[in-house]
Amino acid sequence: MAYTLVVLAVVSGTATVATMTGRMSAITDVQTILNLLYVDGIILLLLGLVVARRLVTLWQERRSGQAGAGLHGRLVMLFGLVAVTPAILVAVFSALFINYALDVWFSDKVFDAINKSQAVTRAYLQEHRKNISVDAFAIAGDLNFNAPLVGVDPLRFNQILSQHAALRALSEVLVIDRGGQIMARSELSLSLKAENIPKKVFDKASQGQIAIFRGRTEDRIRAIVRLQSFVDAFLLVERFVDPKVIDHIKLIDDAAGRYKAMEAERGGIQISFVMIFIVVSVLLLLAAIWVGLTVSTQMARPISSLIRAAKRVSEGDLNVTVDAPDSSDEISTLGRTFNTMTGQSRSTQEGLMDANRELDERRRFTETVLAGVSAGVIGLDVQGKIHLTNRSASELLETDLDQSVGQSLGDAVPEMAELLEQAMDRPERSQQAEIKVGRKGRFSTLVVSIAAEKLAGDIIGYVVTFDDVTELFSAQRKAAWADVARRIAHEIKNPLTPIQLSAERLNRKYLGEIKNDPETFANCTETIVRQVEDLHRMVDEFSSFARMPQLSLKNENLSEICRGVMTLETNRHPDIGYDADVPGDNIRLYCDHRQVSQALINLFKNAAEAIIGRKEDQGDKAPKGQIHVTLGAGPGKDRGGNLEENVVTLTIEDNGRGLPKEHREQLTEPYVTTRTKGTGPGLAIVKKIMEDHNGHLLLEDRDGGGARVSLVFYPMEQPAGTGPNGEEEDLDPMKAATGFMSHGS
Repeated sequence: MAYTLVVLAVVSGTATVATMTGRMSAITDVQTILNLLYVDGIILLLLGLVVARRLVTLWQERRSGQAGAGLHGRLVMLFGLVAVTPAILVAVFSALFINYALDVWFSDKVFDAINKSQAVTRAYLQEHRKNISVDAFAIAGDLNFNAPLVGVDPLRFNQILSQHAALRALSEVLVIDRGGQIMARSELSLSLKAENIPKKVFDKASQGQIAIFRGRTEDRIRAIVRLQSFVDAFLLVERFVDPKVIDHIKLIDDAAGRYKAMEAERGGIQISFVMIFIVVSVLLLLAAIWVGLTVSTQMARPISSLIRAAKRVSEGDLNVTVDAPDSSDEISTLGRTFNTMTGQSRSTQEGLMDANRELDERRRFTETVLAGVSAGVIGLDVQGKIHLTNRSASELLETDLDQSVGQSLGDAVPEMAELLEQAMDRPERSQQAEIKVGRKGRFSTLVVSIAAEKLAGDIIGYVVTFDDVTELFSAQRKAAWADVARRIAHEIKNPLTPIQLSAERLNRKYLGEIKNDPETFANCTETIVRQVEDLHRMVDEFSSFARMPQLSLKNENLSEICRGVMTLETNRHPDIGYDADVPGDNIRLYCDHRQVSQALINLFKNAAEAIIGRKEDQGDKAPKGQIHVTLGAGPGKDRGGNLEENVVTLTIEDNGRGLPKEHREQLTEPYVTTRTKGTGPGLAIVKKIMEDHNGHLLLEDRDGGGARVSLVFYPMEQPAGTGPNGEEEDLDPMKAATGFMSHGS
């Protein structure tokens, strides 16, 4: 429909202008022009609606941000300007031309020429009338003079008329009465009766005047005059006028009439022409805008398609393509280039996805391997910043290294900073060292190795591997000390009994016989016996550490064990205050009664000795010694960080000297002590007992001074068929007690 309206607009506008300019000489055909204007108005309205609809659609697309709407709008504006500029110029110049043409048409020269032309025609006709009047009067005078002769001789009458007709170049000469009956005629006259003569002509002739009027046709002039010498007789003469002259006269009169009519309507003509040109210009302008919309749409459509496709590509859809004809224009070439680009990008993306998938698989495999490795592994970039860790690294350092990703290794683990600097200074070889790490009161010995990671000769990072060798070193030292202890116990214990017995026998047998200084003799023998007893105790400790007895696990009342040891220690050190925080419900534990008691005795002994040592250091300024015992059970985490439901914790706090700041991790090693009289295996024995009971020994500083030692017991599985007291029973294995049991005794 739109194409039809555009074609009709062009045809109708052209026809209107052509008709208007062609009818300047025939202004009477107004209805045709009005009809064309009506058609122009209808087409203008319909085309305006079509263009307005397209413009509204374009505005909505631009407002909604549709791809290519801005370019489409600019193209439409450009086409509109290209179309409206010549239309305005044509309308303006047409109005000026029409005004100028009308000024020329209705100038004084043209008006004077038209008036003079009409004067010439009137003068020409007047001359004919004058000549025919003269001829008519002459013929009438001759007939009146010869009336007696011709009145009685009709033939002579006709001859006279014929002579006058030939002499005066008259086409016809007649003598008629008022009724039009012919009384006489010239020779060449063909009229049988004078007809169509108005009555007023006869009346004028009857008054003695000559009456001039047109003949039967416009190319004849007639004159009638009354013959006075005849009764009811009139002379009628007729002369031919050149038809061309008559036609020219008519044309001149018609042109003069139209000219005067147009001059009277000059203002209306100007307005009509301007309005017609405006209507036609608007009509053609709308047609041009529609053509511009159509052409711009065809131009913007592939560009809009490219924009939408590019947007989808930016969102990650590389499967998008655009329609690209095989033509050689630039837009088609651009479309084909875009499709080629997306195809190559899609291939590249697929390759990258395959590579990333392979890298992810390798990474997951590496992470799985690293997760299953007991050693800690930390990946560093070329600047020494952490970018990869495994779970063992966080567990060994007791730090969540995942939170330290992106940080320098020296900031996350300061103990490894110096070794990392050495590895960076000498990347051609791996650096290895033993470092001590303290976290949450626990100290560990780590064997750390740092190696540079290279690619094509360039360093791309560093790999840090480390393992906790604390237990290994401790086990080695314990094994060595156990062997030493066995040898010492064997070599020393054998002569101790004879020495002690000999000293006691000397004291009994010869004390009474010695008269000179018997007290010195008694003191010496007692000193020998006392020192031998000390050596016996030391040997017993060596033996206990060297040969820990086999565990005898039973369901024991830990609360009762704790109370019994406290009672014993209270009697041993009555000057120290003992305080216990034990739940009312007995806490039972699957353990070895004797070994747990020994561990508690060792810890109470160390606490009492630490209090005594503080009194020796501070004298009266030292506060009263206090030992506080706390026993509890509940949920807790094991050493692997896993949540356990039943964890028993027994804590002994004292306000003694406290634990040393340095080398605290060596306190649990054999024969390491901070007291002058200590032998050292006390805490080592306690640690060994806790390890055998799936427990943990924790050494901490007490708030306000002193030490806090905690025994943490994790659940242990009981052998199937073991009763409440450790004896074998025929029980359902599913009902066998496992781990910690907390109930009434």
